[in-house]
Amino acid sequence: MEVHVLDNYYLAITLLITIGYQLFFFAIAFSLKFDKLTDFAGGTNFVVLAIITLAFSGHRNARQIVASLFIMVWGARLSGFLLFRIIKTGKDDRFDDKRDKFFPFLGFWVFQMIWVWTVSLPVTVLNSPNVTQYPQPDFGTGRDIGGVILFGVGIVMESVSDIQKYIFKSKRSDKSALCDKGFFSWSRHPNYFGEIIIQFGIYMICVSPAASGYVGGLAYKVLYVTIIGPFLLTILLLFVSGLTLQERPGAKKRYEKNNHWEEYSRYLKRTSILIPFPPQVYEKMPPILKRTIFLEFPIYVFDPAKHADGPKGQRGAEEGNNGNNGNNRRQDSHDNGQSGDQLVN
Repeated sequence: MEVHVLDNYYLAITLLITIGYQLFFFAIAFSLKFDKLTDFAGGTNFVVLAIITLAFSGHRNARQIVASLFIMVWGARLSGFLLFRIIKTGKDDRFDDKRDKFFPFLGFWVFQMIWVWTVSLPVTVLNSPNVTQYPQPDFGTGRDIGGVILFGVGIVMESVSDIQKYIFKSKRSDKSALCDKGFFSWSRHPNYFGEIIIQFGIYMICVSPAASGYVGGLAYKVLYVTIIGPFLLTILLLFVSGLTLQERPGAKKRYEKNNHWEEYSRYLKRTSILIPFPPQVYEKMPPILKRTIFLEFPIYVFDPAKHADGPKGQRGAEEGNNGNNGNNRRQDSHDNGQSGDQLVN
């Protein structure tokens, strides 16, 4: 028998759980100035919500189980990898200007609450009483199969690219070396692309009861509206916390330090920013196609004449003269312009 809590879409209870879960880890992180649990709290929150809503649902079917397992696998893998990486690196440079400031640091955690709760919506609503009260189509519809394929491709791409980049960097003393191997030879951000198609794959599975005509009324509309979950993740990666923080700033640092700039410049020309594509073909593609179909919008493009603060290599020379070599080595680890980080990095 299903459990009815606050509302029959499980929206309020999952929001309250998410707020409580994140505030618990925020209290630890702020009190102890401890970075190692931040991304772990984000990824595992997805697992917690999926388990609770699936347990509360009184009509568990194959679709609910598959969708819930998919988001649990994704959240557990992401949080596990990021926990492993932060243990190796020791601290998270994202919080150097926030760690000692209550409200700016809390703002990051509030942002993480919104991210977790919204991206979880397709699975949350699928498991809710207002959807499970309707007869469900057998698992295996075209949308189910499409969703499974997208999830499979996405989880492989995200997981393998994270591992490829970690191994690449761990084997090189020059941490700013350009990773253009494996998936990174076809996409500058294959992990982001994988993350996006994972969430759209889960959504396709979750919306299948409505799309097949089994679920009606308001529940039909609510299932479709949960597309705001994967859309929010995509918008954040494209315009807020992903590519906008990686592309132009990363290229600017490389140019001003003359840090593998010529190699990186060639890499930019031949490698798709997000959607994997053969580099030999992409390099010869007209700019209009790159700027539209392949999403390489002008906000990502670095033009030395417009965006550089000085001549090529000037910053690196100045820092070297000031004796900041130790700091340079730390900073160089962020100059690749590629990231295997969680969404909110």
